[in-house]
Amino acid sequence: MSLSPVKRVILETMWMVEKPAKAAEIAKEVGLGFPSVMMHIIGLTRMGYVETPEKGHYAITEEGRKTLGFPKIGRESAEKIFAYLPVEKSFHFYADVGKPLNLCAASLQDFCDKISKVGVGSIEFHLSRGDFEAWFTGLGDIELARKTLLFKEQKASGEELRTKLYEIVKHRCDELAEIRQQSYPT
Repeated sequence: MSLSPVKRVILETMWMVEKPAKAAEIAKEVGLGFPSVMMHIIGLTRMGYVETPEKGHYAITEEGRKTLGFPKIGRESAEKIFAYLPVEKSFHFYADVGKPLNLCAASLQDFCDKISKVGVGSIEFHLSRGDFEAWFTGLGDIELARKTLLFKEQKASGEELRTKLYEIVKHRCDELAEIRQQSYPT
């Protein structure tokens, strides 16, 4: 079933928030009035794209994620995304075109660690060019690439940019680690 543009924005916002949120918080984030957002959340719930994990809080379901075009990530996919890469496939940080920093990330976890250390100018440079999204897509993590693209549209800069990008990648690393753990027999 196709989504209206407003329902898609609400669903994407819920996905970006990454935790159950109140309708008023979602409305503020989306920039629409509470009654309108609440009406769309009710519709999305009936469609099976949103759930109510606790009273008054709403979260995107696996079906909602699939509707946004994200494949379900299982153990094998999580392992692939988490894997260490050879140097030529690692993420190489630059200050600008032709100005390498001699710093690279050989895995998603390594990238998360390095993002907190690399200069903000390098992060702004790569984000503006779409380098992070391209690398995440190459890892097989379409969801993280999309989240980075949507974050880029918020036009954050400086330390706020670094902090939020770190949080997005760290949260994804934690999600993938949990998927890997759940998939192993105990």
